[in-house]
Amino acid sequence: MFQPDPWGILALIAVAMCWTLAGVLFRVSTPGSVARKLSLLLVVEGVTLGFSDAPMFLLTSPENFINAYPWFASVTAIIHFLGDCALLALYPAFLAVALQTKMTRVFSTKRARNGLLIAATLLFLFVISTFFIVSLSPFKTFSYSLLFFSLILTFGYAFVASIQAWKNATGAARSRALIFLLAFGFRDLCWGTVYADGIWATLTGRSQFPDGQVDFGFVLYILGTLVAVPLIAYGILRTQLFDIDLRIRWTIKQSTLGFSIVSIIFLLSEGAEILISSQLGTVGGLVGAAVAAILFAPLKRFAERVASAAMPNTKNTPEYTSKRKLQVYESALAEALHEEGISTRERALLKHLRVSLGISETEAEAIESKLVAV
Repeated sequence: MFQPDPWGILALIAVAMCWTLAGVLFRVSTPGSVARKLSLLLVVEGVTLGFSDAPMFLLTSPENFINAYPWFASVTAIIHFLGDCALLALYPAFLAVALQTKMTRVFSTKRARNGLLIAATLLFLFVISTFFIVSLSPFKTFSYSLLFFSLILTFGYAFVASIQAWKNATGAARSRALIFLLAFGFRDLCWGTVYADGIWATLTGRSQFPDGQVDFGFVLYILGTLVAVPLIAYGILRTQLFDIDLRIRWTIKQSTLGFSIVSIIFLLSEGAEILISSQLGTVGGLVGAAVAAILFAPLKRFAERVASAAMPNTKNTPEYTSKRKLQVYESALAEALHEEGISTRERALLKHLRVSLGISETEAEAIESKLVAV
């Protein structure tokens, strides 16, 4: 019944990543903050993906499994539709706080958020009614299409709003906006494509399991989250750890160097064993180690070039470190300023952060004045 399919495993990993990052954000964030809203959004995203048909890659025969356990299809459908509708209610409200642009400001009011919640609730009830009530089943195609179309509009709106936020941002905010644009933009495009395909499948009656396999569209569903969550985590860490880019650069450099050395030893040892004789395989390995030692300096320079290409403008210098510390403080200050000003508790935390980063009061005041003036 079950098979170790890589896509099914990746679907479960993507869900676990969503919930893990959500848990971390919830624990370290304050009520009402962007991070707290993002944690809730990630929980919903994990639920939506986890209770879709994406994990059914793990089943050797999804159709037979659903026919044998119809209750399973009903339960997963209810939870999945609930996740879809929750995204409609939560995503625009999150964008209003996270991006703070003219395009998203319309969803920053309590009336707009309540309106989204009511509309999403009514849509959920409509979809579920057509799913269970026989007399309403003729409207099933319309209800599904309406839900999917609403999600496509939401993802499209989010993608355009992210581009606008990135174009209008400056300083540290621009770097973070670019990372979030890449993360959410990729996820929005993937998921939007999947829901567009869902409309087509609903209208044409196409099976989700052609030839007994899950539709390829679910691969995009999985990849959207699988790629987005690490990028989101990096975007958050970049605002919290001033040396995160240096750490990543060092990891890339050391990994490239190690991989190059191991590759030389492996190729020479295996090549000697296959082309000449098994007895010479060990000799080939020793020769490979000697060659790697001779080429260590060129390999090190090659690894440095790879790291520089992967992480440009990242150098372990006092100037770069000082700049990154100021950016980390600016990001924390912008987070504290985003709603009703800086509370006493937040002011104390900012002071502790400023001291730990070695930023002077004059520099901190200049950063705050710049952000307030924006």
